[in-house]
Amino acid sequence: MRKLLLFISVIFVGLVFMARLFYLQVYSSDAYSILDDTAIRKVYNYPKRGYVYDRNGKLLVANQPSYDVMVIPRDVEPLDSSDLQEFCGLLKITEEEYRQKLERARNYSPRLPSPFVPQLSKKDYAVLQEKMWKYEGFYIQKRSLRSYQTTIGANVLGDIGEVNRQIIARQPYYKLGDLIGKQGVEKTYENTLRGIKGVKFIQKDRFNKDIGPYKEGRFDTLPRPGRDISITIDSQLQAYGELLMRNKRGGIIAIEPSSGEILAMVSGPSYNPNLLVGRDRSKNFSKLYNDSIAKPLFDRGLQAMYPPGSPFKTLNALIALQEGVITTEERFSCSMGYRYGNRRMGCHAHRSPVNMNIGIYESCNAYFANTYRRIIDKYDTPAEGMDKWSNHVQSFGLGDYLNNDLSVGQPGKIPTAKTYDMAYGKNRWYTTFTISNAIGQGEVLATPIQLANMAAAIGNRGYYYTPHIIKKIEGDTIPLKFTTPKYTTIDKQHFEPVVQGMFDVYNKGTAKYLQVPGIEICGKTGTAENYAIIDSVKTQLTDHSIFVAFAPKDNPTIALAVFVENGYYGSRFAGRMASLMIERYIKGKITRTDFEDFVLKHTLEHEYEKPYSNEPFGINRQTTLETVSEEEYRTIQNIKANISKS
Repeated sequence: MRKLLLFISVIFVGLVFMARLFYLQVYSSDAYSILDDTAIRKVYNYPKRGYVYDRNGKLLVANQPSYDVMVIPRDVEPLDSSDLQEFCGLLKITEEEYRQKLERARNYSPRLPSPFVPQLSKKDYAVLQEKMWKYEGFYIQKRSLRSYQTTIGANVLGDIGEVNRQIIARQPYYKLGDLIGKQGVEKTYENTLRGIKGVKFIQKDRFNKDIGPYKEGRFDTLPRPGRDISITIDSQLQAYGELLMRNKRGGIIAIEPSSGEILAMVSGPSYNPNLLVGRDRSKNFSKLYNDSIAKPLFDRGLQAMYPPGSPFKTLNALIALQEGVITTEERFSCSMGYRYGNRRMGCHAHRSPVNMNIGIYESCNAYFANTYRRIIDKYDTPAEGMDKWSNHVQSFGLGDYLNNDLSVGQPGKIPTAKTYDMAYGKNRWYTTFTISNAIGQGEVLATPIQLANMAAAIGNRGYYYTPHIIKKIEGDTIPLKFTTPKYTTIDKQHFEPVVQGMFDVYNKGTAKYLQVPGIEICGKTGTAENYAIIDSVKTQLTDHSIFVAFAPKDNPTIALAVFVENGYYGSRFAGRMASLMIERYIKGKITRTDFEDFVLKHTLEHEYEKPYSNEPFGINRQTTLETVSEEEYRTIQNIKANISKS
């Protein structure tokens, strides 16, 4: 029995070894296993990255050749003093940097290639390639960098940079030194733009020398170029918007209501996208990132959440009509504000009493406070009314991410009953606790893109398309979600009186001097309170200037939101800028040069410096306007002339 058991054990072990050898020889020796074979060197051939065009076919982003010095640490031969000095001079690095880079590459992998000095220029490459034979373990790998054919739209286009270890761990396609989209459309459409790398397998001998293609190149692959894309941005409108936002901070978002295509996506201050290309990318990125005051990398049009102010009143009017709590002709009294308990919501001087039309074009706080209370108090409890109100507001795309194709964003904030239950306790709060929501203050926050989308929904009389940046993908179609309309909870018939009120804002209301000849514009001014914590004290700063609009009145072709930080009242900066953007897009030229001169000549930089200086705050300081220097104004005029030429 023991002899039989021993015989069976030997046979079983032999079968196990044979099965394992069969698996290794047959099932594991495919093309993919050679990627881990240390006797085969892998040389990657990087594809051409797809180009980016604007909506009119203008080339915005192309490619330029770049050369990376790669290293395989275990193949590096020690250099004598003169060769080391020469090599470092060619690479424009110090000997200490040479040792640090080599050690970093060795820690990554002694046998795998990694970038030693990336992104050499053509000139540096031409000098270096003639002497590379002297430096064992080093070789040059060609790839392409981005070449921005424009100086505008940095926040739109984004940039590419090297992958880190976290990205490599998540996406094995990438190797150390590979480039990936970091921001903007470069990030969102990375898989479309990047293409697919090709690879060549080089056989090595036992002395680790290259002896030729592995299996005659049977497993080599060619690179597959990236696909070109066209984005929805009108580069002329984008450039003009960035010019208007110069020396100011804020955002401008313009949308085509009939499609949801984003026509302009301005964030101020901006920067030249070419700063983030080449060997200086890291240094320039650090400067931009560490600018904690101006924050040029912070996309204010998509990420900044502000109180929407008076433009939000249009939604309360629509909700009140839908809920049947007011009529368009019902009037409320306004004696310079609205009193509730011992408190008072102020208002500016205008006629009284007011109906809906007057309430919108005169921006009457008292009218909308009464309207808001009617909405909430219609229901048995404030909590029930608040949730009903919140659902209506959210149907316009506020209070949540818009599910768009932009690389960054914020959801804003639309309060619900839960918001106040957490703040005051369940059933321990009343409508008056939330009255600031009536005028777009209180707990309501929105991003400029959300306000532009709100304006588009009103202009469309009750629906909108998800705002998006992609217009065309080579060989593909854009996602269905961008071509499917989304409907609000407000019936179509309720929009017309609100649209008329916004039209009268331009004809006899708070923006009556912002008219543009030949264009019927519907808009709404806004002034949002602005606070900051300074020396542990909540301090009121200069108010924000807000404006939303669409034009023409019927079948609008553009809807936009303009937000200027510390710009004071709505029509001072944001209103003028909105009229200029609309005229520029519809007419292709500017006739209201008085608006343009005002916006371009004045700076708000002194307002942004106040929290960091000893300059006092207060209403008397808010009306102060400072002009740009003569040198800056000449620069502005040159930029303006270049926009006109192109």
